[in-house]
Amino acid sequence: FKLPSDPFKYLGWCDIEEHSVRGNQLHCPRVREGPSEEELFFRKEEHVLKKRKQVTDTEKWEKRLQENWENCAELNLSFQDLGDLYQVENFKRILRRLIRVEKLWLVDNSLTDLSAIRLPRCRELNANKNHFTSFKQLPKIPQIQHLSLAENNITTLSGISDFRHTPLESLILKRNPCEFQERYRQLVFSNLPNLKILDGIPKLPEDCSPPDVRIFYRICTIL
Repeated sequence: FKLPSDPFKYLGWCDIEEHSVRGNQLHCPRVREGPSEEELFFRKEEHVLKKRKQVTDTEKWEKRLQENWENCAELNLSFQDLGDLYQVENFKRILRRLIRVEKLWLVDNSLTDLSAIRLPRCRELNANKNHFTSFKQLPKIPQIQHLSLAENNITTLSGISDFRHTPLESLILKRNPCEFQERYRQLVFSNLPNLKILDGIPKLPEDCSPPDVRIFYRICTIL
């Protein structure tokens, strides 16, 4: 049985002696360094070494293009199931290289803090269903126009004014605790005067009223 991964396509499964477990039953085999050229020569297995080196320049270039993150304009990195610290760090390493990305989807990745990430050209960011608790934990996105943060855990609007000097037009905060804050829409629009749409609803006249103005209701008492 051949290993499916490209770097190990010239390697095969080996049965383990004196064990009932066979090599093709291992789910996470450990790949170790193979024998040296000298050892292969004495074992008369030089052909194995030649097979390993049969990687053309075209294949190397194609593999390099697969990680050409710097020139990526649109990217969907949703549902990555980032359960290990190594996965999270490698994920952030990729995000740091997205210097030209304009549309980015990061849905349902259990993300908590991307404040160290800068996306200088990002115009559309979808980070729904993550674990952000504050606007301070979002990446630096100076050119953002459409931002979706539905189903996170953002409890306060503190830090939302950082987007005042961005061209942000549309913001979605549905199913966040801050949505239940008193005068929620007025507070958002007062901090973001250029915002046109909040939670899919266009800016309304009553959204322009100052957030500190109390609304009085007429009470009718029936005896």
